Amino acid sequence: MPAICRSPSLVTILDATEVFSLRSKAKGAQIAVLVGDPSKDGLYVLRLKVPAGYKVPPHIHPNDENITIISGTFNIGMGGAFDEKNGQALKVGGFLHMPKGMQHFAWFTEDSVIQLHGMGPQGITYVNPADDPRKSN
Repeated sequence: MPAICRSPSLVTILDATEVFSLRSKAKGAQIAVLVGDPSKDGLYVLRLKVPAGYKVPPHIHPNDENITIISGTFNIGMGGAFDEKNGQALKVGGFLHMPKGMQHFAWFTEDSVIQLHGMGPQGITYVNPADDPRKSN
């Protein structure tokens, strides 16, 4: 009988500080890579922990992105201009599929954790290059 999983992985979350020890370039956000490497070919799963008031300026991704809300509220809007009046709030358990190349932005009204997964290599390109936090850190 063929094996269903050749090398199973189990992630046990004991301490949120450990899980989110890898900081992103965006101040205030913390990232934990659970599976794979988002910068390489193949499946990746990561979690993003952000504080209330955190905002992600309009951007696109080179591949589809799937988002599940683990805690808090994830607010998402479409388009190249950040406008909270043209968004939608997703609560715990909510899911969003974002097709590659779709301009979108996000904001958080409370401390939140979201899980992102997809096929790499994944990346982010900001509509306005001046919004890119990697260039100011």
